[in-house]
Amino acid sequence: MSGTVLVTGATGFIAKHCIAELIRQGYSVRGTVRHSGADANLACALERAGIDGAAVEIREADLLQDDGWEQALEGCSHVLHVASPFPIKPPRNRDEVMRPAVDGTLRVLAAATRVGVQRVVLTSSVVACTYPSGGEQARTYTEADWTDTNRADLSSYVIAKTQAEQAAWDFVRSTPNAPELAVINPGFVLGPALDLDLSTSHQVVRLIAQGKYPAAPRAGCIVVDVRDVAAAHVAAMTNPVAAGERFLATSGTISLLNLASMIAHALPHVASRVPRREVPDFLIRGLALFDRSLLAVLPDLSTRRECDNAKARERLGIEFRPPREAVAAAAKSLHERGAI
Repeated sequence: MSGTVLVTGATGFIAKHCIAELIRQGYSVRGTVRHSGADANLACALERAGIDGAAVEIREADLLQDDGWEQALEGCSHVLHVASPFPIKPPRNRDEVMRPAVDGTLRVLAAATRVGVQRVVLTSSVVACTYPSGGEQARTYTEADWTDTNRADLSSYVIAKTQAEQAAWDFVRSTPNAPELAVINPGFVLGPALDLDLSTSHQVVRLIAQGKYPAAPRAGCIVVDVRDVAAAHVAAMTNPVAAGERFLATSGTISLLNLASMIAHALPHVASRVPRREVPDFLIRGLALFDRSLLAVLPDLSTRRECDNAKARERLGIEFRPPREAVAAAAKSLHERGAI
Protein backbone atom coordinates (compact mmCIF):
# COMPACT_ATOMS: atom_id res chain seq x y z
CA MET A 1 0.00 0.00 0.00
CA SER A 2 1.14 3.56 -0.65
CA GLY A 3 -0.15 7.04 0.09
CA THR A 4 0.65 10.07 2.23
CA VAL A 5 0.65 9.76 5.99
CA LEU A 6 0.77 12.68 8.43
CA VAL A 7 2.92 12.19 11.53
CA THR A 8 2.35 14.82 14.21
CA GLY A 9 5.27 16.04 16.31
CA ALA A 10 7.70 14.86 13.65
CA THR A 11 10.83 15.66 15.67
CA GLY A 12 9.83 13.52 18.67
CA PHE A 13 11.57 10.27 19.58
CA ILE A 14 8.72 7.91 18.67
CA ALA A 15 7.70 10.04 15.68
CA LYS A 16 11.15 9.86 14.06
CA HIS A 17 11.09 6.07 14.24
CA CYS A 18 7.52 6.00 12.90
CA ILE A 19 8.59 8.16 9.95
CA ALA A 20 11.51 5.84 9.25
CA GLU A 21 9.24 2.78 9.35
CA LEU A 22 6.67 4.40 7.06
CA ILE A 23 9.30 5.32 4.48
CA ARG A 24 10.74 1.79 4.60
CA GLN A 25 7.27 0.49 3.77
CA GLY A 26 6.85 2.79 0.79
CA TYR A 27 4.70 5.61 2.19
CA SER A 28 5.11 9.31 1.56
CA VAL A 29 5.38 11.17 4.86
CA ARG A 30 4.36 14.63 5.92
CA GLY A 31 5.28 15.76 9.42
CA THR A 32 4.16 18.61 11.64
CA VAL A 33 6.30 20.85 13.83
CA ARG A 34 5.23 23.67 16.11
CA HIS A 35 7.31 26.36 14.48
CA SER A 36 9.57 27.00 11.52
CA GLY A 37 13.06 25.60 11.92
CA ALA A 38 12.12 23.00 14.52
CA ASP A 39 12.90 20.25 11.99
CA ALA A 40 16.44 21.46 11.29
CA ASN A 41 18.09 18.24 12.49
CA LEU A 42 15.38 15.81 11.40
CA ALA A 43 17.05 14.77 8.14
CA CYS A 44 20.32 13.95 9.91
CA ALA A 45 18.49 11.91 12.54
CA LEU A 46 16.63 9.91 9.92
CA GLU A 47 19.85 9.25 8.04
CA ARG A 48 21.12 7.44 11.15
CA ALA A 49 18.13 5.13 10.72
CA GLY A 50 19.10 4.56 7.09
CA ILE A 51 16.38 6.84 5.72
CA ASP A 52 16.56 9.77 3.30
CA GLY A 53 15.09 12.49 5.49
CA ALA A 54 14.88 14.92 2.59
CA ALA A 55 11.81 13.02 1.42
CA VAL A 56 9.77 14.19 4.44
CA GLU A 57 7.52 17.18 3.84
CA ILE A 58 7.20 19.46 6.88
CA ARG A 59 4.23 21.67 7.81
CA GLU A 60 3.73 23.99 10.78
CA ALA A 61 0.84 23.17 13.10
CA ASP A 62 0.51 23.72 16.85
CA LEU A 63 -1.63 21.47 19.04
CA LEU A 64 -2.91 24.59 20.82
CA GLN A 65 -3.97 26.38 17.63
CA ASP A 66 -6.51 25.57 14.90
CA ASP A 67 -4.45 27.20 12.16
CA GLY A 68 -2.56 24.88 9.86
CA TRP A 69 -4.14 21.53 10.63
CA GLU A 70 -6.45 21.22 7.64
CA GLN A 71 -3.64 22.30 5.32
CA ALA A 72 -1.29 19.78 6.92
CA LEU A 73 -3.86 16.99 6.58
CA GLU A 74 -5.02 17.75 3.05
CA GLY A 75 -4.33 14.76 0.82
CA CYS A 76 -3.39 12.43 3.69
CA SER A 77 -5.20 9.12 3.95
CA HIS A 78 -3.92 8.28 7.43
CA VAL A 79 -2.57 10.07 10.50
CA LEU A 80 -0.21 8.93 13.24
CA HIS A 81 -0.97 11.34 16.06
CA VAL A 82 2.18 10.97 18.13
CA ALA A 83 2.73 14.49 19.46
CA SER A 84 2.14 14.97 23.19
CA PRO A 85 4.28 16.42 26.01
CA PHE A 86 6.08 14.07 28.43
CA PRO A 87 8.05 16.24 30.87
CA ILE A 88 10.60 14.57 33.13
CA LYS A 89 9.46 16.84 35.99
CA PRO A 90 5.68 17.33 36.47
CA PRO A 91 4.77 20.98 35.83
CA ARG A 92 3.06 22.94 38.59
CA ASN A 93 0.43 24.05 36.07
CA ARG A 94 -1.30 20.91 34.76
CA ASP A 95 -2.59 22.77 31.71
CA GLU A 96 0.93 22.68 30.30
CA VAL A 97 0.42 18.94 29.80
CA MET A 98 -3.37 18.65 29.69
CA ARG A 99 -4.14 21.17 26.95
CA PRO A 100 -1.80 19.86 24.24
CA ALA A 101 -2.68 16.25 25.11
CA VAL A 102 -6.47 16.51 25.29
CA ASP A 103 -7.32 19.62 23.26
CA GLY A 104 -4.61 18.80 20.73
CA THR A 105 -5.95 15.29 20.16
CA LEU A 106 -9.46 16.62 19.60
CA ARG A 107 -8.12 19.33 17.30
CA VAL A 108 -6.34 16.77 15.12
CA LEU A 109 -9.38 14.47 15.02
CA ALA A 110 -11.72 17.34 14.10
CA ALA A 111 -9.48 18.48 11.26
CA ALA A 112 -9.04 14.88 10.09
CA THR A 113 -12.82 14.53 9.97
CA ARG A 114 -13.22 17.68 7.91
CA VAL A 115 -10.71 16.59 5.26
CA GLY A 116 -11.84 12.96 5.11
CA VAL A 117 -8.92 11.06 6.65
CA GLN A 118 -9.59 7.32 6.71
CA ARG A 119 -7.90 6.31 9.98
CA VAL A 120 -6.03 7.94 12.85
CA VAL A 121 -3.60 5.98 15.00
CA LEU A 122 -3.22 7.65 18.40
CA THR A 123 -0.16 7.24 20.60
CA SER A 124 -1.52 6.77 24.10
CA SER A 125 0.38 5.02 26.92
CA VAL A 126 0.17 2.05 29.26
CA VAL A 127 -0.41 4.62 32.00
CA ALA A 128 -3.94 4.99 30.59
CA CYS A 129 -4.53 1.37 31.67
CA THR A 130 -2.48 0.59 34.75
CA TYR A 131 -3.79 2.82 37.58
CA PRO A 132 -7.33 1.68 38.41
CA SER A 133 -9.11 2.71 41.58
CA GLY A 134 -9.10 0.09 44.31
CA GLY A 135 -8.39 -3.59 43.91
CA GLU A 136 -5.07 -5.33 43.49
CA GLN A 137 -2.58 -3.03 41.78
CA ALA A 138 0.31 -5.51 41.36
CA ARG A 139 -1.22 -7.61 38.58
CA THR A 140 -1.29 -8.10 34.81
CA TYR A 141 -3.17 -5.45 32.83
CA THR A 142 -4.88 -5.72 29.44
CA GLU A 143 -6.55 -3.37 26.97
CA ALA A 144 -9.79 -3.78 28.95
CA ASP A 145 -8.31 -1.86 31.89
CA TRP A 146 -8.57 1.90 32.41
CA THR A 147 -6.83 4.29 34.77
CA ASP A 148 -9.04 6.17 37.22
CA THR A 149 -8.09 9.83 36.75
CA ASN A 150 -9.78 10.75 40.04
CA ARG A 151 -6.91 9.18 41.98
CA ALA A 152 -5.06 11.82 43.97
CA ASP A 153 -1.62 10.22 43.52
CA LEU A 154 -1.41 10.45 39.73
CA SER A 155 0.86 12.81 37.82
CA SER A 156 -0.48 15.28 35.30
CA TYR A 157 1.08 13.18 32.55
CA VAL A 158 -0.89 10.06 33.54
CA ILE A 159 -4.12 12.05 33.76
CA ALA A 160 -3.47 13.80 30.46
CA LYS A 161 -2.72 10.59 28.53
CA THR A 162 -5.78 8.86 29.95
CA GLN A 163 -8.17 11.73 29.33
CA ALA A 164 -6.76 12.33 25.84
CA GLU A 165 -7.42 8.73 24.86
CA GLN A 166 -10.89 8.76 26.41
CA ALA A 167 -11.68 12.00 24.58
CA ALA A 168 -10.54 10.43 21.30
CA TRP A 169 -12.82 7.42 21.72
CA ASP A 170 -15.73 9.68 22.68
CA PHE A 171 -15.09 11.83 19.60
CA VAL A 172 -15.13 9.00 17.04
CA ARG A 173 -18.22 7.44 18.64
CA SER A 174 -20.20 10.67 18.60
CA THR A 175 -18.99 12.49 15.47
CA PRO A 176 -20.52 11.69 12.06
CA ASN A 177 -17.93 10.74 9.41
CA ALA A 178 -15.14 10.66 11.97
CA PRO A 179 -12.04 8.68 10.96
CA GLU A 180 -11.52 5.16 12.21
CA LEU A 181 -9.42 5.14 15.37
CA ALA A 182 -6.75 2.73 16.55
CA VAL A 183 -4.69 3.33 19.69
CA ILE A 184 -1.20 2.18 20.62
CA ASN A 185 -0.41 2.14 24.36
CA PRO A 186 3.39 1.91 24.71
CA GLY A 187 5.29 1.37 27.91
CA PHE A 188 8.49 3.18 28.88
CA VAL A 189 9.94 3.64 25.40
CA LEU A 190 13.64 2.91 25.00
CA GLY A 191 15.73 1.79 22.03
CA PRO A 192 18.12 3.81 19.87
CA ALA A 193 18.26 7.60 20.06
CA LEU A 194 18.74 9.10 16.61
CA ASP A 195 19.94 12.51 17.83
CA LEU A 196 20.49 14.58 20.97
CA ASP A 197 16.89 15.81 21.17
CA LEU A 198 16.42 13.35 24.01
CA SER A 199 13.12 11.90 25.10
CA THR A 200 12.25 11.75 28.80
CA SER A 201 13.05 8.02 28.82
CA HIS A 202 16.49 8.68 27.37
CA GLN A 203 17.06 11.45 29.88
CA VAL A 204 16.42 8.92 32.66
CA VAL A 205 18.96 6.52 31.14
CA ARG A 206 21.51 9.33 30.86
CA LEU A 207 21.01 10.46 34.46
CA ILE A 208 21.43 6.90 35.72
CA ALA A 209 24.59 6.43 33.63
CA GLN A 210 25.99 9.74 34.88
CA GLY A 211 25.60 8.64 38.49
CA LYS A 212 22.93 11.19 39.36
CA TYR A 213 20.98 8.58 41.36
CA PRO A 214 23.01 6.94 44.17
CA ALA A 215 20.20 4.44 44.75
CA ALA A 216 16.97 3.37 43.02
CA PRO A 217 13.36 3.55 44.18
CA ARG A 218 11.64 0.20 44.70
CA ALA A 219 9.62 0.57 41.53
CA GLY A 220 9.47 -0.89 38.06
CA CYS A 221 8.97 0.24 34.50
CA ILE A 222 7.10 -1.49 31.69
CA VAL A 223 9.63 -1.36 28.85
CA VAL A 224 9.26 -1.42 25.07
CA ASP A 225 11.65 -0.78 22.19
CA VAL A 226 10.83 2.24 20.03
CA ARG A 227 11.37 0.21 16.85
CA ASP A 228 8.56 -2.13 17.91
CA VAL A 229 6.36 0.82 18.83
CA ALA A 230 6.88 2.26 15.34
CA ALA A 231 6.08 -1.09 13.73
CA ALA A 232 2.89 -1.33 15.81
CA HIS A 233 1.76 2.13 14.69
CA VAL A 234 2.20 1.31 11.01
CA ALA A 235 0.54 -2.09 11.37
CA ALA A 236 -2.43 -0.53 13.19
CA MET A 237 -2.75 2.07 10.46
CA THR A 238 -4.02 -0.28 7.76
CA ASN A 239 -4.80 -3.63 9.38
CA PRO A 240 -8.60 -4.08 9.16
CA VAL A 241 -8.77 -5.73 12.59
CA ALA A 242 -7.13 -2.69 14.25
CA ALA A 243 -10.01 -0.25 13.69
CA GLY A 244 -11.72 0.57 16.96
CA GLU A 245 -9.08 -1.21 19.05
CA ARG A 246 -6.34 -0.35 21.51
CA PHE A 247 -3.07 -2.29 21.75
CA LEU A 248 -0.62 -2.57 24.62
CA ALA A 249 2.89 -2.25 23.18
CA THR A 250 5.15 -3.67 25.88
CA SER A 251 7.91 -6.24 26.21
CA GLY A 252 8.24 -6.74 29.95
CA THR A 253 8.53 -5.16 33.38
CA ILE A 254 11.90 -4.52 34.99
CA SER A 255 12.80 -2.82 38.25
CA LEU A 256 14.67 0.46 38.17
CA LEU A 257 17.58 -1.39 39.77
CA ASN A 258 17.44 -3.89 36.87
CA LEU A 259 17.43 -0.94 34.47
CA ALA A 260 20.59 0.41 36.07
CA SER A 261 22.26 -3.00 35.88
CA MET A 262 21.37 -3.34 32.18
CA ILE A 263 22.83 0.09 31.46
CA ALA A 264 26.04 -0.92 33.23
CA HIS A 265 26.19 -4.16 31.23
CA ALA A 266 25.80 -2.25 27.96
CA LEU A 267 28.32 0.43 28.96
CA PRO A 268 30.91 -1.11 31.31
CA HIS A 269 32.70 2.22 31.75
CA VAL A 270 29.71 3.62 33.69
CA ALA A 271 29.25 0.54 35.91
CA SER A 272 30.77 2.26 38.95
CA ARG A 273 28.27 5.13 38.69
CA VAL A 274 24.93 3.34 38.50
CA PRO A 275 22.91 2.54 41.64
CA ARG A 276 23.42 -0.89 43.22
CA ARG A 277 20.81 -0.73 45.95
CA GLU A 278 17.22 0.34 46.48
CA VAL A 279 15.87 3.12 48.66
CA PRO A 280 13.10 2.47 51.22
CA ASP A 281 9.71 3.76 50.10
CA PHE A 282 9.34 6.19 53.00
CA LEU A 283 12.54 7.96 52.00
CA ILE A 284 11.39 8.37 48.39
CA ARG A 285 8.09 9.81 49.61
CA GLY A 286 9.98 12.30 51.73
CA LEU A 287 12.37 13.28 48.98
CA ALA A 288 9.44 13.81 46.59
CA LEU A 289 8.42 16.79 48.73
CA PHE A 290 11.55 18.54 47.46
CA ASP A 291 12.22 16.84 44.11
CA ARG A 292 9.14 16.94 41.86
CA SER A 293 10.71 14.48 39.41
CA LEU A 294 10.09 11.76 42.03
CA LEU A 295 6.32 12.37 42.17
CA ALA A 296 5.64 10.18 39.14
CA VAL A 297 7.16 7.12 40.79
CA LEU A 298 5.10 7.26 44.00
CA PRO A 299 2.13 5.14 42.78
CA ASP A 300 4.58 2.40 41.71
CA LEU A 301 6.56 2.02 44.92
CA SER A 302 6.78 -1.68 45.88
CA THR A 303 4.14 -2.47 43.22
CA ARG A 304 5.00 -4.58 40.19
CA ARG A 305 2.67 -4.03 37.25
CA GLU A 306 2.74 -6.31 34.21
CA CYS A 307 1.06 -5.94 30.82
CA ASP A 308 -0.27 -8.62 28.48
CA ASN A 309 0.95 -7.87 24.93
CA ALA A 310 -0.80 -10.85 23.31
CA LYS A 311 -3.27 -8.70 21.38
CA ALA A 312 -0.52 -6.69 19.65
CA ARG A 313 1.47 -9.84 18.92
CA GLU A 314 -1.43 -11.81 17.53
CA ARG A 315 -3.41 -9.14 15.66
CA LEU A 316 -0.61 -6.80 14.55
CA GLY A 317 2.11 -9.41 14.15
CA ILE A 318 4.61 -7.60 16.38
CA GLU A 319 7.48 -9.60 17.90
CA PHE A 320 8.69 -7.46 20.77
CA ARG A 321 12.38 -7.16 21.54
CA PRO A 322 13.24 -8.09 25.15
CA PRO A 323 13.81 -5.26 27.66
CA ARG A 324 17.57 -5.89 27.81
CA GLU A 325 17.88 -5.24 24.07
CA ALA A 326 15.85 -2.02 24.29
CA VAL A 327 17.91 -0.76 27.23
CA ALA A 328 21.22 -1.66 25.60
CA ALA A 329 20.25 0.08 22.35
CA ALA A 330 19.29 3.21 24.28
CA ALA A 331 22.47 3.31 26.35
CA LYS A 332 24.82 2.59 23.45
CA SER A 333 23.17 5.15 21.19
CA LEU A 334 23.44 7.83 23.87
CA HIS A 335 27.13 7.00 24.24
CA GLU A 336 27.58 7.20 20.46
CA ARG A 337 25.80 10.57 20.37
CA GLY A 338 28.06 11.89 23.16
CA ALA A 339 25.28 12.21 25.74
CA ILE A 340 26.99 9.75 28.12
